[in-house]
Amino acid sequence: MPLLIDFKSGDKLIINGSVLENIGSNTKILVHNNSAILREKEVLAGEDAQTPASRVYFELQNAYISLDQTEREGCLKRFDQRLNEFIAACPSAMEIALKVRDHVNNERIYKGLKEAQNLIKYESKVLQKFSEQLKAFLAENDLEDGPSSRDDEQA
Repeated sequence: MPLLIDFKSGDKLIINGSVLENIGSNTKILVHNNSAILREKEVLAGEDAQTPASRVYFELQNAYISLDQTEREGCLKRFDQRLNEFIAACPSAMEIALKVRDHVNNERIYKGLKEAQNLIKYESKVLQKFSEQLKAFLAENDLEDGPSSRDDEQA
């Protein structure tokens, strides 16, 4: 089944490892064969892979767009390591992580990438909740602005 892509002016996409950029007006592209395609909004730069879930996504993305089988296998090995690390750090995300792994194990890497986006969203919520709890703890213990005056008195 062909894939129709609306390719707006200035948009970039990756097809089989090649970055394409539309430098003209809006156009549509019809892809007739099986290809590894990522739109610019789906691409995560290496320097932006700063959290455990984003590192999972980054390795999977690289495996998806790699044409070299050895490189692809290396990316998938690192993906598996990163996913195991994520599960160890955030076991409450196990259900999502297992869906990602299932897609990858069944050679549906693009679907795995889409599910990995849910892993990033889940991680973001967990980190936000943790940040709010930490701020509340610091406020309750008068630690937000450094040492309290009581620490000065005890010194």
